[in-house]
Amino acid sequence: MKWERVLLVAFLGNYLINNVVAGIASLVPAKAGGGLLTPQYILYVVLAAIVAGLVTLWYYRKAPMASWMTGLVFGVSGFVISILTTFISGIAGVLAQSGSVSQLISVLPNFGPFLWNWSTLVLLAFWVIPAALVGWWLGKKMAAPVVMHTPPPMMGGQM
Repeated sequence: MKWERVLLVAFLGNYLINNVVAGIASLVPAKAGGGLLTPQYILYVVLAAIVAGLVTLWYYRKAPMASWMTGLVFGVSGFVISILTTFISGIAGVLAQSGSVSQLISVLPNFGPFLWNWSTLVLLAFWVIPAALVGWWLGKKMAAPVVMHTPPPMMGGQM
């Protein structure tokens, strides 16, 4: 497994989920009352899991060794990339808007409570579960023995 490739493909998956999937999910009208289980959020989570599974399948399609463990590593990598991207985007946004390092430092403690939220658990789930399942499926598919029918030997031109 090449780590730089894992990280780049996970970053691509994170980009697709944060932009394309979020754009598609935004086409569903938002519920006025809000809440956790809105049709828009459910669609986002389902599509994000599908994209995470497809990105994992694309990455491991020609890998010589795929298993649930390699899929798990890919899923955790995608989760970590997503958290780091959020952190860096938040820092860059505060710094670009305020232009003040002291303002940036005052905002940093807010990242901890942001992480301890149910949405972080959902993020972990839609990255790790599909990636591990795809890795397991590919490993099972690769391990399936190839059955070849061999004809009986010919002796003297007769069977």
